[in-house]
Amino acid sequence: MAAANAPEPGLTLVACGALARELLSITSQFPEGTVDITCLPASWHNHPERIVPGLRRKVASLRRQGRRVAVVYGDCGTGGEIDAFLKAEKVDRIPGPHCYEMFMGPSEFGAEMERELGTFFLTDYMVRHFERIVMQGMGLRKHPQLRDMYFGNYTRALYIAQTEDEGLQAKARAAAAELGLAYEYRFTGFGGLPAWVAASVSAGMPAKGD
Repeated sequence: MAAANAPEPGLTLVACGALARELLSITSQFPEGTVDITCLPASWHNHPERIVPGLRRKVASLRRQGRRVAVVYGDCGTGGEIDAFLKAEKVDRIPGPHCYEMFMGPSEFGAEMERELGTFFLTDYMVRHFERIVMQGMGLRKHPQLRDMYFGNYTRALYIAQTEDEGLQAKARAAAAELGLAYEYRFTGFGGLPAWVAASVSAGMPAKGD
Protein backbone atom coordinates (compact mmCIF):
# COMPACT_ATOMS: atom_id res chain seq x y z
CA MET A 1 0.00 0.00 0.00
CA ALA A 2 1.30 3.46 -0.86
CA ALA A 3 2.26 5.76 1.98
CA ALA A 4 -0.54 8.07 3.07
CA ASN A 5 1.33 11.19 1.96
CA ALA A 6 2.64 9.77 -1.32
CA PRO A 7 1.66 11.96 -4.27
CA GLU A 8 -0.75 10.62 -6.81
CA PRO A 9 0.92 9.83 -10.14
CA GLY A 10 0.51 12.58 -12.70
CA LEU A 11 -1.33 12.05 -15.96
CA THR A 12 0.31 12.12 -19.37
CA LEU A 13 -1.84 12.45 -22.46
CA VAL A 14 -0.38 10.66 -25.47
CA ALA A 15 -1.81 12.52 -28.42
CA CYS A 16 -1.79 13.00 -32.15
CA GLY A 17 0.42 15.96 -32.99
CA ALA A 18 -2.48 17.57 -34.84
CA LEU A 19 -4.12 18.18 -31.44
CA ALA A 20 -1.03 19.53 -29.66
CA ARG A 21 -1.97 23.23 -29.74
CA GLU A 22 -5.44 22.65 -28.33
CA LEU A 23 -4.22 20.26 -25.64
CA LEU A 24 -1.46 22.64 -24.54
CA SER A 25 -4.07 25.34 -24.07
CA ILE A 26 -6.29 23.01 -22.04
CA THR A 27 -3.59 21.45 -19.86
CA SER A 28 -2.09 24.86 -19.02
CA GLN A 29 -5.17 25.48 -16.86
CA PHE A 30 -4.23 22.72 -14.41
CA PRO A 31 -1.69 22.95 -11.56
CA GLU A 32 1.86 22.23 -12.63
CA GLY A 33 2.66 18.52 -12.63
CA THR A 34 -0.99 17.45 -12.77
CA VAL A 35 -1.14 16.68 -16.47
CA ASP A 36 1.23 16.95 -19.41
CA ILE A 37 1.21 15.82 -23.02
CA THR A 38 3.48 13.98 -25.40
CA CYS A 39 2.69 13.73 -29.08
CA LEU A 40 3.32 11.37 -31.95
CA PRO A 41 3.87 12.96 -35.37
CA ALA A 42 0.72 14.24 -37.06
CA SER A 43 2.23 13.07 -40.35
CA TRP A 44 1.59 9.49 -39.25
CA HIS A 45 -1.97 9.95 -40.51
CA ASN A 46 -0.37 9.06 -43.84
CA HIS A 47 1.39 6.07 -42.25
CA PRO A 48 -1.17 4.57 -39.83
CA GLU A 49 0.91 1.41 -39.49
CA ARG A 50 3.33 3.45 -37.37
CA ILE A 51 0.77 4.65 -34.83
CA VAL A 52 0.22 1.59 -32.64
CA PRO A 53 3.96 0.75 -32.38
CA GLY A 54 4.54 4.38 -31.43
CA LEU A 55 1.80 4.26 -28.81
CA ARG A 56 3.21 1.01 -27.46
CA ARG A 57 6.62 2.59 -26.92
CA LYS A 58 5.15 5.70 -25.31
CA VAL A 59 2.85 3.81 -22.96
CA ALA A 60 5.61 1.46 -21.82
CA SER A 61 8.04 4.33 -21.22
CA LEU A 62 5.52 6.42 -19.28
CA ARG A 63 4.49 3.52 -17.09
CA ARG A 64 8.14 2.89 -16.22
CA GLN A 65 8.20 6.51 -15.05
CA GLY A 66 5.15 5.92 -12.86
CA ARG A 67 2.84 8.10 -14.95
CA ARG A 68 -0.82 7.45 -15.58
CA VAL A 69 -1.64 7.44 -19.28
CA ALA A 70 -4.63 8.39 -21.41
CA VAL A 71 -4.72 8.64 -25.20
CA VAL A 72 -6.09 11.42 -27.40
CA TYR A 73 -6.40 9.80 -30.80
CA GLY A 74 -9.11 8.79 -33.21
CA ASP A 75 -8.84 5.54 -35.07
CA CYS A 76 -6.74 7.40 -37.66
CA GLY A 77 -6.90 4.69 -40.30
CA THR A 78 -5.67 1.85 -38.10
CA GLY A 79 -8.79 -0.26 -38.64
CA GLY A 80 -9.47 -0.68 -34.92
CA GLU A 81 -5.88 -1.52 -33.97
CA ILE A 82 -5.58 1.45 -31.59
CA ASP A 83 -8.60 0.37 -29.58
CA ALA A 84 -7.49 -3.27 -29.53
CA PHE A 85 -4.08 -2.25 -28.17
CA LEU A 86 -5.51 0.16 -25.58
CA LYS A 87 -8.07 -2.38 -24.38
CA ALA A 88 -5.31 -4.93 -23.79
CA GLU A 89 -3.26 -2.31 -21.94
CA LYS A 90 -6.27 -0.96 -19.99
CA VAL A 91 -5.60 2.57 -21.21
CA ASP A 92 -8.45 5.04 -21.76
CA ARG A 93 -8.99 6.88 -25.04
CA ILE A 94 -11.21 9.86 -25.78
CA PRO A 95 -14.43 8.66 -27.46
CA GLY A 96 -14.91 9.17 -31.17
CA PRO A 97 -13.46 7.81 -34.39
CA HIS A 98 -11.66 11.04 -35.34
CA CYS A 99 -10.97 14.58 -34.17
CA TYR A 100 -13.89 16.04 -36.16
CA GLU A 101 -16.33 14.24 -33.89
CA MET A 102 -14.29 15.16 -30.79
CA PHE A 103 -14.66 18.84 -31.67
CA MET A 104 -18.27 18.76 -32.89
CA GLY A 105 -19.79 16.11 -30.66
CA PRO A 106 -21.41 12.96 -32.05
CA SER A 107 -24.89 14.43 -32.51
CA GLU A 108 -23.81 17.49 -34.47
CA PHE A 109 -21.27 15.52 -36.48
CA GLY A 110 -23.89 12.92 -37.37
CA ALA A 111 -26.36 15.62 -38.37
CA GLU A 112 -23.82 17.29 -40.67
CA MET A 113 -22.93 14.01 -42.33
CA GLU A 114 -26.58 13.17 -42.82
CA ARG A 115 -27.22 16.62 -44.28
CA GLU A 116 -24.31 16.40 -46.72
CA LEU A 117 -22.34 13.18 -46.95
CA GLY A 118 -19.75 14.67 -49.32
CA THR A 119 -18.14 16.84 -46.64
CA PHE A 120 -14.41 17.48 -46.37
CA PHE A 121 -13.66 18.68 -42.85
CA LEU A 122 -11.06 21.27 -41.98
CA THR A 123 -9.77 22.01 -38.48
CA ASP A 124 -7.44 24.80 -37.38
CA TYR A 125 -4.52 22.42 -37.81
CA MET A 126 -5.63 21.39 -41.28
CA VAL A 127 -6.07 25.00 -42.35
CA ARG A 128 -2.66 26.05 -41.04
CA HIS A 129 -0.95 23.18 -42.84
CA PHE A 130 -3.22 22.78 -45.86
CA GLU A 131 -0.50 23.46 -48.40
CA ARG A 132 1.88 20.91 -46.87
CA ILE A 133 -0.69 18.23 -46.02
CA VAL A 134 -3.04 18.40 -49.00
CA MET A 135 -1.57 20.33 -51.89
CA GLN A 136 1.99 19.08 -51.50
CA GLY A 137 1.43 15.93 -49.47
CA MET A 138 -1.22 14.53 -51.80
CA GLY A 139 0.65 15.62 -54.91
CA LEU A 140 -1.94 18.12 -56.14
CA ARG A 141 0.58 20.84 -56.88
CA LYS A 142 2.53 18.62 -59.27
CA HIS A 143 -0.46 16.70 -60.55
CA PRO A 144 -3.61 18.87 -60.36
CA GLN A 145 -5.56 16.22 -62.26
CA LEU A 146 -5.52 14.18 -59.03
CA ARG A 147 -8.00 16.63 -57.52
CA ASP A 148 -10.95 14.89 -59.15
CA MET A 149 -9.62 11.48 -58.10
CA TYR A 150 -9.34 12.49 -54.44
CA PHE A 151 -12.14 15.03 -54.11
CA GLY A 152 -14.55 14.27 -56.93
CA ASN A 153 -17.15 12.90 -54.50
CA TYR A 154 -16.94 15.87 -52.13
CA THR A 155 -19.28 18.84 -52.42
CA ARG A 156 -18.27 21.14 -49.58
CA ALA A 157 -15.42 22.00 -47.23
CA LEU A 158 -16.70 22.53 -43.69
CA TYR A 159 -14.27 24.43 -41.48
CA ILE A 160 -14.93 23.48 -37.86
CA ALA A 161 -12.87 26.13 -36.10
CA GLN A 162 -11.23 25.83 -32.70
CA THR A 163 -10.40 29.55 -32.60
CA GLU A 164 -12.17 32.59 -34.00
CA ASP A 165 -9.42 33.77 -36.31
CA GLU A 166 -10.21 35.79 -39.43
CA GLY A 167 -6.86 34.93 -40.96
CA LEU A 168 -7.55 31.20 -40.68
CA GLN A 169 -11.04 31.70 -42.06
CA ALA A 170 -9.55 33.40 -45.13
CA LYS A 171 -7.12 30.49 -45.55
CA ALA A 172 -9.98 28.00 -45.19
CA ARG A 173 -12.01 29.76 -47.89
CA ALA A 174 -8.97 29.69 -50.16
CA ALA A 175 -8.48 25.97 -49.44
CA ALA A 176 -12.08 25.24 -50.38
CA ALA A 177 -11.61 27.19 -53.61
CA GLU A 178 -8.43 25.23 -54.42
CA LEU A 179 -10.43 22.03 -54.16
CA GLY A 180 -13.44 23.37 -56.04
CA LEU A 181 -15.73 22.91 -53.03
CA ALA A 182 -18.41 25.07 -51.46
CA TYR A 183 -17.26 26.63 -48.20
CA GLU A 184 -19.03 26.55 -44.82
CA TYR A 185 -17.90 27.58 -41.35
CA ARG A 186 -18.76 26.42 -37.84
CA PHE A 187 -17.09 27.56 -34.64
CA THR A 188 -16.83 24.57 -32.30
CA GLY A 189 -14.08 25.63 -29.91
CA PHE A 190 -12.37 22.67 -28.29
CA GLY A 191 -15.56 20.60 -28.20
CA GLY A 192 -15.43 17.71 -25.77
CA LEU A 193 -11.68 17.87 -25.14
CA PRO A 194 -11.65 20.06 -21.99
CA ALA A 195 -14.31 18.02 -20.16
CA TRP A 196 -12.64 14.74 -21.09
CA VAL A 197 -9.21 15.94 -19.95
CA ALA A 198 -10.68 17.18 -16.67
CA ALA A 199 -12.42 13.84 -16.09
CA SER A 200 -9.21 11.96 -16.88
CA VAL A 201 -7.27 14.08 -14.40
CA SER A 202 -9.95 13.62 -11.72
CA ALA A 203 -9.97 9.87 -12.21
CA GLY A 204 -6.50 9.65 -10.66
CA MET A 205 -7.18 11.85 -7.68
CA PRO A 206 -8.05 10.47 -4.25
CA ALA A 207 -11.67 10.72 -3.18
CA LYS A 208 -12.48 13.40 -0.65
CA GLY A 209 -11.93 12.17 2.84
CA ASP A 210 -9.28 9.59 1.83
